[in-house]
Amino acid sequence: MIIIGEMVRRAREILSMILFAVFSSVTGVTPPYWSRGGGASCSPCLSWRLAAETNNVEPWRTVPAHCFSCIGAYITGGQYQHDVRFVVEQIMRYAEGITVGDDGLDAWILDVDDTCISNVDYYKIKRYGCDPYDPSAFRSWAMEGACPAIQPVAELFTKLIGSGFKVFLVTGRDEETLGQVTIENLHREGFIGYERIILRTAAEKGRSAVEFKTEMRRRLVEQGYRIWGNVGDQWSDLQGQFVGKRTFKLPNPMYFVP
Repeated sequence: MIIIGEMVRRAREILSMILFAVFSSVTGVTPPYWSRGGGASCSPCLSWRLAAETNNVEPWRTVPAHCFSCIGAYITGGQYQHDVRFVVEQIMRYAEGITVGDDGLDAWILDVDDTCISNVDYYKIKRYGCDPYDPSAFRSWAMEGACPAIQPVAELFTKLIGSGFKVFLVTGRDEETLGQVTIENLHREGFIGYERIILRTAAEKGRSAVEFKTEMRRRLVEQGYRIWGNVGDQWSDLQGQFVGKRTFKLPNPMYFVP
């Protein structure tokens, strides 16, 4: 029976491969990992990515060097975009079930970097996170104000605003050096109509991301806001206190912010 079961399983695998090969030849579609350096050789790196995304890896500084091509394939081959859109679809379903009050205190919190706007073009240069974080280089990139919108999140933002929610953008970007360029970048990408953008001031320097964002959320709650949802690409966006009724983690295997 064991042998028969194994034969059936293997037959199913072969049939699936044949069907996909036929589909690919007709449509020109191939799995993103296969067409861009992935495939079976990426299995260890896919396991690492899953562990990193689920916060099961000790705080890490760089993507493993041998995962460069695999993480690059994930980011640029289509799967990353599919994953982002899938998460956003879940957020929209949740938001649609909320009855917005007339007191103007129903709120959502969105992170900025790699939540609202994308730094993928920068991280391509940094080998998708295999190179150590370079504060000066990232500041120069951010000063260009050229980060494109992450389109599904831009759609979510518009929907939340249109539904009557107050949307707060909370980011660890430095207010003094990056405040104005960040606001202009967001506006160019369609993020208009939010209640407030909260950046890190000089008084907040030295605090971890968790401590900083916890304090900003605490102030909002003390002002009477009901935080229905909190969206970010880093666990530090979603940890601490006053995180909201629900948190949503967007994929980002390129860097870790403690």
